[in-house]
Amino acid sequence: MMAAVAAARNGHTVVLFEQNEKLGKKLYITGKGRCNLTNACDMEDLYKNVVTNPRFLYSAFHHFSNQDTIAYFHSIGLSTKVERGERVFPVSDRSSDVIRALEQELKKQKVTIFLNTKVKEIRAKDGQFSFLVIADGTEFFGDACIVATGGLSYKTTGATGDGYRFAKALGHKVTKCYPALVGLVLDSPFQRELEGLSLKNIRVRLIVDSWMEEKTEKTKKRKKEIYEDFGELVFTGTGVSGPVILSASSYAAPLFDQCRMSLFIDLKPALSAEQLDARILRDFDEAKNKCFKNALDHLLPQKLIRVIIELSGISPEVQVNAIKKEERRRIVELLKGLRFPVISSGGYAEAVITKGGVDVSEVNPSTMESRLVRGVYFAGEVLDVDALTGGFNLQIAWSSGFLAGSHENKQK
Repeated sequence: MMAAVAAARNGHTVVLFEQNEKLGKKLYITGKGRCNLTNACDMEDLYKNVVTNPRFLYSAFHHFSNQDTIAYFHSIGLSTKVERGERVFPVSDRSSDVIRALEQELKKQKVTIFLNTKVKEIRAKDGQFSFLVIADGTEFFGDACIVATGGLSYKTTGATGDGYRFAKALGHKVTKCYPALVGLVLDSPFQRELEGLSLKNIRVRLIVDSWMEEKTEKTKKRKKEIYEDFGELVFTGTGVSGPVILSASSYAAPLFDQCRMSLFIDLKPALSAEQLDARILRDFDEAKNKCFKNALDHLLPQKLIRVIIELSGISPEVQVNAIKKEERRRIVELLKGLRFPVISSGGYAEAVITKGGVDVSEVNPSTMESRLVRGVYFAGEVLDVDALTGGFNLQIAWSSGFLAGSHENKQK
């Protein structure tokens, strides 16, 4: 939609092909239906939040920044607000309003829209885009074609990976794809009893336990910590999800076939080990006539108490004034580094985005045009670029779509 509007404003006659029955189906479900459409951070932080190929996006972000995005939506009638973490939402909290504003602008710019129309293939002749073929065999000729098909995540929105197929047919390399911004699957005997537990203000670390290849000098020097951040998470039926976990998955996804890893949760990141030990001592002193299982209510949520007791190896029935210093140290270690082996990340059905895509070395970052086929452009998730949660992936879509649509072709 952004690419179509930009191209139409640039004087082109534009046709938009949508295989779904309506526009913006994936946009509709983003931000839990509220649509976190960008992030209002400064440009330096914008690049820091891009996980894969941030340098490729320099030109796109320069030509259409996050502030340009906010101004753009204001100009087409959508009011926005900034929330915690600089996340930008429509004032109405309705993603449908974002889609409606874009649809109205498409109409204003006289973009022809074909709904329920699946593109079958893109044809090129003598290294130049020639025409595309839709499912019923009809051919549409043009001077340029922008591929903005998204990735593989949320198949119910029409994400079928067609863009990768088009790119490969045109001679492009497509890097290996993974589900990203998705929950992690844990190997834990406590999963059922922890399900539904939400933890706030915790710190998580993803650590490599072992690399699967033979130990070489190169392997020994590899970074052990994959990811570290502060925030909130929730235990699910199979593992963990929530903001810090979704971001962690973007770094972990490509490594599951290379290493075994564990998730460590610091339940009390604001306290040092010594401060936490002193806090436990105070709690135990106040509950000196209670048994261990009844003395942790002020320290931990109920669902975690049995888990910590079992992992500590301390009898739940022992009186707290009988707990030794070494046993307290074990409690502190658990609270500062509760460990869960990680099996894998979740699948595309739950993934917010796809990691991987059209190899950016074969795309001109200044225009989003293919370096292999003139007149073919790529924008958004179909490219091998991805970012963390917080509106950054939609910003990539807006910026790359705008740049692709704005490139001045010699023909119109």
